[in-house]
Order: sequence, then structure tokens, then C-alpha cells
Amino acid sequence: MGTKYRRFASIGLYLSLIAAVVALSLYFIQREWNLPLQISAGLVVIGLAIFAVLDPDRVRTALTGRQARYGSNALVLSVAFIGILAVVNYLVYQNPKRWDLTEDKQYTLAQETISTLETLPQQVQAAAFFTADFPSDQAKTLLDQYKIQSDGKFDYRFVDPVQDPLAAQQANVTRNGSVVLIMGDRQQLVTSVTEQELTGGLVRLISTEENTVYFLTGHGEFSPEDTGDQSYSSLKQTLEHKNYAVKTLNLLANNAVPDDAKVIVVAGPRQPLSSAEVDLLTQFAQGGGSLIVMEEPNPVTDFGDQSDPLQAYLKDTWGITLGNDMVIDLSSSQASVVAVGSQFGNNKIVQDLAGYVTIMPTARSVSAGEAITGLSPSVLVSTSQQAWAETDLQALQSQDAQVQPDQGTDILGPVPLAVAVQNMDNNGRVVVFGDADFATDAYFTAYGNGDLVVNSIDWATEQEELINLTPKDTTQRFLVPPQRLTMNLLLFGSVILLPGLILVSGVGVWIQRRRRG
Repeated sequence: MGTKYRRFASIGLYLSLIAAVVALSLYFIQREWNLPLQISAGLVVIGLAIFAVLDPDRVRTALTGRQARYGSNALVLSVAFIGILAVVNYLVYQNPKRWDLTEDKQYTLAQETISTLETLPQQVQAAAFFTADFPSDQAKTLLDQYKIQSDGKFDYRFVDPVQDPLAAQQANVTRNGSVVLIMGDRQQLVTSVTEQELTGGLVRLISTEENTVYFLTGHGEFSPEDTGDQSYSSLKQTLEHKNYAVKTLNLLANNAVPDDAKVIVVAGPRQPLSSAEVDLLTQFAQGGGSLIVMEEPNPVTDFGDQSDPLQAYLKDTWGITLGNDMVIDLSSSQASVVAVGSQFGNNKIVQDLAGYVTIMPTARSVSAGEAITGLSPSVLVSTSQQAWAETDLQALQSQDAQVQPDQGTDILGPVPLAVAVQNMDNNGRVVVFGDADFATDAYFTAYGNGDLVVNSIDWATEQEELINLTPKDTTQRFLVPPQRLTMNLLLFGSVILLPGLILVSGVGVWIQRRRRG
């Protein structure tokens, strides 16, 4: 090629350089071998070809000269180094390994969790629902450990319920920070991302045992089969997402408790149960069955002056007293109708509700009386001190009445709103609420309401104790401050002695050089 075209050879190098920068940028941004990236790579080759055609002498010199020999050695060494790094990274990626260097192994899964992951029958996908402003680092770290230990059987993804509300609705997620475990056509909802809860959710997911919850009917109770604000359809849907079978039961018609019943829920009867029905529930509980009882205050029912055999049974057998009152809460914007549960007891039902509140419209007090041998009672939810249980129900029904707490007559706050009792002999369990509206569709998603009733059913079916992880003992270390003399020596050595030695050495070197020269 003539010398007149040689000056255009550098254009080919510039073209190759620009095309190479564009190609690398496209690859790092898009991570795919698409048409723009292919065109950029082609321009790199075309630019080099233009340079070689227009200035072949420089190409020949670069390939055969002394610089080429030195350059080829450097190129070979560079390629070898890059190749070694690539092989090492490939081996590490294919064989991931983590080391927990903490003394008490705080970042190592319990052996029970590892055994559960090893027995997964098929792939489990976890969907973690976290909004952008909700902390998720701890959850991601824990889910990473599950993924690594599962041998490819466990994976997860994060979903923002604000950006994808349809996914949250389909998964029946109402609480930020929840995780849905999905295996085939089964799924399990976990509302607290801890190792205990996640492993328990996996065990429930792979368990073939079906837990059946029966809702009593025939007395005007709230029904899971209805729809609308006054139904329990949201509760039913949540329970079914947790692999419960939800059914209804009419003891007046059947005169027997089904053999597959694990829990019977009495949800806000407007008429009292008969003595025969209570006898059947008594036999069921004596056999290790569990009861969830939600009774509204008398003024919002049709009980009137009728006796309540269920209330008498709860008091005589379980030591639980349903107060003939209605809770007035000054901390609520609707003080006459809504009780705010802001204090939680020491029970697994409410251990994850810290920082939440529950709201119970038209609630009555529920208290555990004197301890009965063989029973373990615990108060679940209480109001603040700004509430009280008003016993003058006639005054409440008067539109212009002004009620005030009466010392010695009314129950002053904090007023208990729910109580759980466990029979230590036969493991029968009872949970009693002084309200039934809080679990309806109108209030189910409000604050901690849904978690409270679902956790109660989990506890009643013993699902919260499905797996007990080996506890980790945290090693506590304390820094013992050194004595004053030691502190002064350390200060002298670091602030005066070492800098002084360096300064003296520098001055000595300066003096010697000055004498020499």
C-alpha cells in the first residue's frame, strides 16, 4: 500500500479501541451476546485489519523485532497467569465452601436444619416479601446458608410487595418480612425469618400429615365459608396456604366430633351452646384435642339472661374467666368500641408480635384465675393502662351516659384480652379471646390481628414445636482494662518513644550526609 495512505492507518487503531470500549461496556451492562455487542466486536477486527493493510511495515516490525520478543514473553506470562486465575475461580465456583470462624458457630445451621434440607423430596422455592425500606440483610444471609446446604434443592428470590402487589396477594402475604415456601402445589407461609421458623416451615411443607381445623356452626358464629367483611374467609385462605384443612362442624346435627379434628374453633356465637355440645367438646379436650374460643360481650350477642355452659366449662375446668363487661380504651380513637392490645405475654403465640398491636372491637376481659393443678396458663394480650373493663353494661347502652372506671368494680388496665392454657397431662390446649370481630375479613389484615389468630391455631395443633433446634451458646467476652501504669507505658511508647526514635534516626542520617558532602 502506498505511503500516501499510511497516515490513515492510525484511524483503524482508534476505531478498534473505541469499538473495544463499547463492546466491554455492553457486555458488563447487558451480560448477553446480542447484536450490538457482535457489531462492536466486528468493528474491533475491522479496525485492526485496516491498520494492517494501510501500514504493513509497522505490523511486520512489531511481530519480528526485539520488542516483539520481549512483548511475546510478557504476553505468554500474562496469559498463563490469567489462565491459572480462571481455573482456580472455576473450581471454587463449582465447589463452594464456607468456614464459620466464630468460636460458638453462630453462622452455622443446626444439625436438625441440615437433616431437613437433606430429606427434601423435591425442589423448594422461597419467595421473601420485603419492601425496599425493610431490613433484609439478615434474611438474605440465612437464606444463603439454606441454599448452600441444600445441594441444589433450595433456592430463593426477593419480592417487593409494593412493586408487585399481585404476587403478595396470590401468596396471601399481609406482613412485611414474610417468606412463602413453595414445593410443587404445596406452600407454607413463614412470618418470621429465623432458623427455627424456616426449618419448621420446611418440615410442615414436606409432612404428609393433614391437620384439620373445624369451625363450629349453628349458633350464629362467624363462618369461613361466607364472604365479605363479616366472614372468616381470609383466615380460611391463610390456613389453607399453611396446609390446614378447614371444615365446618354442626354438633347439634352430627352429635359427634370427627376423628380427624385437631382444633375446634368457636367463633363468636350469638346464642349459647347447649350442655350436650359442651359435653362433646369436653370429651374432645380430654382426649388431647384443642379449642379456640372467641366470645363477644353479652350486649352484642343474643344471650340475654340465658346461661352459658361453655363459659362455665372454661372457668371450672380451665380456670379461665370471661368477664361480664366491655373494655373501654382511651388510647383508641374509638374509645367506646375498640380495645388496643399493646402488651404481650410470654408465650410462643405472641413471641413474634413485639412492635405490633392488635385491635379488638367490642371486647370483653379474659382472665386466668387461680392456678389449677396440671394446667399451665399464660396471658397472651393485654391493653395499656389507659383502658378498663366496664361492668355497668346498661350505662354503656345509654347514648348520653358518661362512664368512668370504678375502683373495686371494674378491671383497671392493663386488661387481659386473651388467655392460653395447656393441660400438662394430656397436652390438651385452649385459647380464649374476649372478641371475635378481630379475626373477620374487616380486621384480619390490621396490625397483628391475623398473626395472632393464626399463631394461636399453630400453637393449638402443636405446630410451633414441630422441630426444636439445638441451641447455640453465645460466648461472651469482656475487656479487662489494664492498670494505670500499663496504660501510661503504652501511651509513652506509642506517642513519644517510637516517634522519637524515628526522628533521631532521621536527624542522624541527615548529619552523616551533610558531613560527606
